[in-house]
Amino acid sequence: MSEENKQLVRRWFEEVWNNGRADLIDEMFDENGIAHGLSDDPAKPIKGPKDYRPFYTMFRQAFPNMKIVIEDIIAEGDKVTARCSVRGKHEGDGFGIAATQAPVEFTGITIVRIANQKIVEAWNNFDFQAMDKQIGRH
Repeated sequence: MSEENKQLVRRWFEEVWNNGRADLIDEMFDENGIAHGLSDDPAKPIKGPKDYRPFYTMFRQAFPNMKIVIEDIIAEGDKVTARCSVRGKHEGDGFGIAATQAPVEFTGITIVRIANQKIVEAWNNFDFQAMDKQIGRH
């Protein structure tokens, strides 16, 4: 199971994020899934594909050619941890500011819990503060 779970997380970052395959969100993220650490309010995590899509769309519009590289991936039981590097260029309007054309590079870690071959919960800790600083958003 651990190897299959790692493959799901690799596919999530490669297909959904790097290749812009929004159509796979429903296939890979459970309809009752919870994504912690991605909303502005920690008390209100993103729930399900319907709530995930606006976050995803905003990010992909702001950074249409972003690339997420999994630097390390570890699996145990129903959880997978991935340490990632994120690179891109702020080429689209998003995050409340017009495109700056600024390159960005930041890191993050996610712990993903998987059940029935879908992401059911994720705890995300990405350095969005570094990203904000690089695009001039404070």
